[in-house]
Amino acid sequence: MHLLFISSSYQMRRGRLWKVCLPLLSFNLCCAKSVDGSRLYLSEVSDPLTRVTYNKEEIWESLKRLRKSKLRWLVLRRIKLQEKYHLGQLKAKIAKLRTQLLEPPKGSSGAGDGFEVTKFGHGRVALIGFPSVGKSTLLTMLTGTHSESASYEFTTLTCIPGIIHYNDAKIQMLDLPGIIEGASEGKGRGRQVIAVAKSSDLVLMVLDASKSEGHRQILTRELEAVGLRLNKRPPQIYFKKKKTGGISFNSTCTLTHVDEKLCYQILHEYKIHNAEVLFRENATVDDLIDVIEGNRKYMKCVYVYNKIDVIGIDDVDNLARQPNSVVISCNLKLNLDRLLARMWEEMGLVRVYTKPQGQQPDFSEPVVLSTDRGGCTVEDFCNHIHRSLVKELKYVLVWGTSARHYPQHCGLQHHLQDEDVVQIVKKKEKEEGGRGRFKSHSNAPARISDREKKAPLKT
Repeated sequence: MHLLFISSSYQMRRGRLWKVCLPLLSFNLCCAKSVDGSRLYLSEVSDPLTRVTYNKEEIWESLKRLRKSKLRWLVLRRIKLQEKYHLGQLKAKIAKLRTQLLEPPKGSSGAGDGFEVTKFGHGRVALIGFPSVGKSTLLTMLTGTHSESASYEFTTLTCIPGIIHYNDAKIQMLDLPGIIEGASEGKGRGRQVIAVAKSSDLVLMVLDASKSEGHRQILTRELEAVGLRLNKRPPQIYFKKKKTGGISFNSTCTLTHVDEKLCYQILHEYKIHNAEVLFRENATVDDLIDVIEGNRKYMKCVYVYNKIDVIGIDDVDNLARQPNSVVISCNLKLNLDRLLARMWEEMGLVRVYTKPQGQQPDFSEPVVLSTDRGGCTVEDFCNHIHRSLVKELKYVLVWGTSARHYPQHCGLQHHLQDEDVVQIVKKKEKEEGGRGRFKSHSNAPARISDREKKAPLKT
């Protein structure tokens, strides 16, 4: 029911009028108040537009309905606000207890029962999925590493690594055991599998195209339960604990999910009474809890639908049009090149080739940089070769898409792009030592008494 109040002055049969409030429902109603405010005069009211007269009973019934609807709206709004605050507190309690369950027991010693492998190459990709969806077959076809595969479930019981050679880079791929529903609680060695996935740069969620879409939702829910956020960026929320001063709440935008009272309740649930909170976007309660926890991992994920040879072309087209999805068939070796290209694109690897002075560039072994692993600036490039190179660097000469002209003199903060060629120019010895008179002469006499005595002059 929409309500509109219009201030006007009308003449009625009884009393003097001051202001008339005209609420518009399905028709115009008019109620008048006397100057002293002691009595409310209601009588027959004539609509000046339609010339229709309404009696006193119709006006009273309309006002009663209006009052009931407004009261009902206020009560529902109050209930929704209370539910919002209560749900926010419950989410904070659940996140806090879940973090305590995932933490290792204090005082534990000895080797764990995980199957972590040593990092190798320029990037790491983890294969995650339900049992018997084709993870081992995919690893064998892309890396050449033998991983036992069979028609029964739980064929792979440990982590099997392999190396993909693609675009002059080496990418480590891990075949992890299949996880089931409840993996975040420890079922089927699920925690060990997810712990290895956290150390990866990219997650390939292998799914069976012939199964329901609920498998994807179950895997996403299990990964989010242990702090993995797939295809999300960190929320734009500034949070810092303080020793004194209370809680400072500010925002640079309109907030529709979180208000100041709800923020206070969530912080008090974590026993935080002095902090500074600044919202730079319209974030949710879950985003605020993730920022307070501070142990979330934001990763990129590609959904790989295998076994497309057993479904129809329309279903394949629908799966291929979903965001962050690639359709393949390991049995028929379909679309594997597209999967490799998508992996390279999501990992954001940048190849930089070195050029010695007066020689041709060395295109055999590039320096591979990544935004997730340090950065792609000239300084990161120098640190990748040797950390002392930054102090000795004068400038670099860059050929490639990041240069405005060939070659371009660049400094440490220049951002490199894929397949750039870089020549390093070091400082000379005089520039490193300075311009002092005796800087380059270590044998210069320090005192006059140290000088050799000369023979007296003959007179």
